[in-house]
Amino acid sequence: MTVQDLYNNLQGDFQEACKRLLNEKMVTNFVLKFPTDPSMKQLRDAVAAYDIESSFRAIHTLKSVSGVLSLTQLYKVAWDLTEQLRPRLYQADPALLELVEKEYARTIKAINEFAENQ
Repeated sequence: MTVQDLYNNLQGDFQEACKRLLNEKMVTNFVLKFPTDPSMKQLRDAVAAYDIESSFRAIHTLKSVSGVLSLTQLYKVAWDLTEQLRPRLYQADPALLELVEKEYARTIKAINEFAENQ
């Protein structure tokens, strides 16, 4: 499996990732580091603690990282939750959070399978 295959599987934008990160090798390096990004754990912890401000910061970071990597599907669901939390008035919407969790799990699974073949 190539990194481009990974992006196709995730419905990401490989060409855009290459533009942002300059080349395929850099995309591969950063994608392989993505599972160690603490944003999702921070989001889970913040939601469990009913900490709206920290929830917003964590999902905003996850949205930004997935955007830079052009992980389009994860970016889209993270964007929706970011915007829901932006006013910082309400807890994370459970339905939006579930979409983020599902897409994050799908993304991490695909990246881990890709990493096994490197």
